Amino acid sequence: MTENMWSYGPTAGHTPDSDLSGYRVEATDGRIGKVHKHSAEVGPQYLVVDTGVWILGRKVLLPAGTVTGMDHEDRTIRVDRTKEQIKAAPEFDEERHLGDPRYRDQLGGHYGSGH
Repeated sequence: MTENMWSYGPTAGHTPDSDLSGYRVEATDGRIGKVHKHSAEVGPQYLVVDTGVWILGRKVLLPAGTVTGMDHEDRTIRVDRTKEQIKAAPEFDEERHLGDPRYRDQLGGHYGSGH
């Protein structure tokens, strides 16, 4: 896994002052939910997506490196993973997502291996 997985790519359309909360998130094969929260600080960057009824209300964490584009006018974020890849991701852990590098490695391994 590379650190690039945890940073927005140069063509993703992210700006440091963007508030992405509530943006719709689209996988390569359809909508997966809305941004519940996102990181704005320097360091590992990510989106926490509330999948609603799609995966029984589960939240998933997506590394910023999966983002391929943003439409700020339409409030939509596109990611380069399928719904199935996202559904199969390790469950979001509110307690571990910030401070546990093993958890980030597990997520990075999952998303990195599927692409």
